[in-house]
Amino acid sequence: MNNREKLWYLQPAKIWVEALPIGNGRLGGMIFGHAQEERIQLNEDSIWYGGSKDGINPDGSRYLEEIRELLFAGNVTETTRLTRMALFSTPKYYNPYQPLGDLRLYFHDQKGEVEAYRRELDLKQAIARTTYRINGVTYRRTMFASCLDQVMMIRLECDQPGKLNFSANLNRRPFEGETGALSEDSIWMGGECGKHGVEYACVLKAKSQDGHVSVIGDFLSVEGASSVTLVLAAASTFREADPLAACKLQIDGADRFNADEIERRHIQDYQELYNRVSLRLTVNDPFNDLPTEERLKFLQEGHSSMDSGLAELYFHYGRYLLIASSRPGCLPANLQGIWNDSFTPPWESKYTININTQMNYWPAEVCGLSECHEPLFDHIERMQVSGRQTARELYGCSGFVAHHNTNIWGETRPEGLFPTCVIWPMGAAWLSLHVWEHFVFTEDMDFLQHRAYPILKDAVAFFVDYLVESPDGQLVTGPSVSPENVYVLADGTRGALTMGPSMDTQIIRELFAACKRSSLLLQVDSELRERLSALLERLPQPQIGKHGQIMEWLNDYEEDDPGHRHISQLFALHPGTQINPHRTPELAKAAAATLQRRLENGGGHTGWSSAWIVNMFARLEDGEQSYAHLSHMLRKSTYPNLFDAHPPFQIDGNFGATAGIVEMLLQSHADELNLLPALPSAWSEGEVRGLRGRGGYVVDLKWIDGKLSEAIISAAKDGLCRVRTRHAVLVRCGGEDIALSEDQSVVEFRVEAGKTYELYRK
Repeated sequence: MNNREKLWYLQPAKIWVEALPIGNGRLGGMIFGHAQEERIQLNEDSIWYGGSKDGINPDGSRYLEEIRELLFAGNVTETTRLTRMALFSTPKYYNPYQPLGDLRLYFHDQKGEVEAYRRELDLKQAIARTTYRINGVTYRRTMFASCLDQVMMIRLECDQPGKLNFSANLNRRPFEGETGALSEDSIWMGGECGKHGVEYACVLKAKSQDGHVSVIGDFLSVEGASSVTLVLAAASTFREADPLAACKLQIDGADRFNADEIERRHIQDYQELYNRVSLRLTVNDPFNDLPTEERLKFLQEGHSSMDSGLAELYFHYGRYLLIASSRPGCLPANLQGIWNDSFTPPWESKYTININTQMNYWPAEVCGLSECHEPLFDHIERMQVSGRQTARELYGCSGFVAHHNTNIWGETRPEGLFPTCVIWPMGAAWLSLHVWEHFVFTEDMDFLQHRAYPILKDAVAFFVDYLVESPDGQLVTGPSVSPENVYVLADGTRGALTMGPSMDTQIIRELFAACKRSSLLLQVDSELRERLSALLERLPQPQIGKHGQIMEWLNDYEEDDPGHRHISQLFALHPGTQINPHRTPELAKAAAATLQRRLENGGGHTGWSSAWIVNMFARLEDGEQSYAHLSHMLRKSTYPNLFDAHPPFQIDGNFGATAGIVEMLLQSHADELNLLPALPSAWSEGEVRGLRGRGGYVVDLKWIDGKLSEAIISAAKDGLCRVRTRHAVLVRCGGEDIALSEDQSVVEFRVEAGKTYELYRK
């Protein structure tokens, strides 16, 4: 049982995707756990190469109408040629997120056979530990990144006096800047990240109880100690005018406390978030005594069915990673969270906003981590400045717009060279739905008035101007794409650019509805509500194609890749709300057919795509399929340290799967709390506490033999609570039964803020 919420291993990491991540939202480390020479690979969330650029194509607005006319006429080849020249940015690509560097620890006298080795990541405490024995001496390392004190702490101990001897060095190969001594117990490194890029600094200080600490060259040297604490701080000019001075202040702040106090403060701060939710999917876990990579390998080699304890661990790991990579005041989690060891990472480790960044935040509200959502809101506001410029200069529209990528500077212009993804003006719209989601979970009217509604209104303003009338009189977007898929015309021509792809319209419907509802709640902008209602009437409706599928484009084109990783036409199913098995059964059936067609042609072959499929089958209330694809993720798309494999590593799959597990247990997107909507038979008994439902609800659930046995619902506001269950229930509050409506599949009852309601199966 002691291993239930731990990743643990009996050997050091050989490669980066075996190392263990720690982070405080801003500062991250990957710990390898080697005995004689430890490597801690470092990241700081603002270390990006180069600066912001004004790369909007000056010829874009001149050719926009011609491009639309060519698309309406079906001239895909000429459209693609002209769009690439006229709308693509100059230059084409954003610059990458990069490592801060490495901290190396050299244990010169630890020679001999390593015994009793164990390294672990304790998810309940957000602490990594390494222990081993050499020549009868037991060595222990304790490592964590404190959000409260904004430092990384490495505590090294041994059980015999004076046996701890090592040197420590900071480096950033191959882009080293300056390194050297800062004081008799501190070293530093600093440099810059290219022309117009940030400047950074990193400081490492050693505190020893009984040994001797000195600086030789740019190494910290520790001799004859039994306990040493290393404190590391880092900063850049993204936030600080003088990064080195900022590091010194962070170190000095941590110096006010001893190592035990810093650890206690860290655990208390972390657990205030982590302990909001608990999950148990198995009573007696037969695999609990297996190291993490062994239980993963056991599953991957097909020796067992789904390891429910591993799914439980994976859920907790996703919550841990979100807390560790996205805290208030930090940048949002990027394609790799904050953990990246490459100066040229895949896809530049940017914020890809045609699903990946959004997927990062799917677990935030449902897992009670609203604070972790805040960096995304800050970044959306950062994007508004650039987004208004892009809307005005590229499209001649008001409001703000973003395409499929953004970066640390919040840039919004079309990015890249590939027609399959570049011209997609929906990034800001989708991101803006996250501020609405935060409101519907928290019911925070102040947030709605001062943050959410201004963002929603700004995003809506773009589409009020941008939508264009098609030959059949409908209002459509364009030029655009269905990320990142290609259609095939009857003559064999392949194309990506189109007018009015299904996903665009589905996002706009959600956006307009959120803006209308917000303005109504705030009692403002009644004329805008009327305008949006009129526009909604003219948007295309979801259509069912010749294969029984939800159509991806306005026309029922054949797909170049029927098993494509993106399933964009099902945005309306998840994370959208327009397709529902109870309210739109015909569309739900078509959504299931769409998924089946994708899967029959090899779909779900990337980690994040599998995670999305877990969520979509859960929305269709198909627990067995959700379970199967969660199992598929762990078998095919998971590294030894449980990082998600696209491949390569992308963190969105971790977050998407965590959210998918919640969707299997609780849904609230259809103005009702749907309890255990997609519970698989493999999870026949279990309980979850602390899940959040839209409307300000906190929900605890217990189930036995695959059936709900008890639910506890806490209400944050007065209102009407609607609950969907698969079995008839009784509802009590304060020991008294509550009269229910006749329909036992959906019960309704009034709730009062601050009260708790108990549901029991009849």
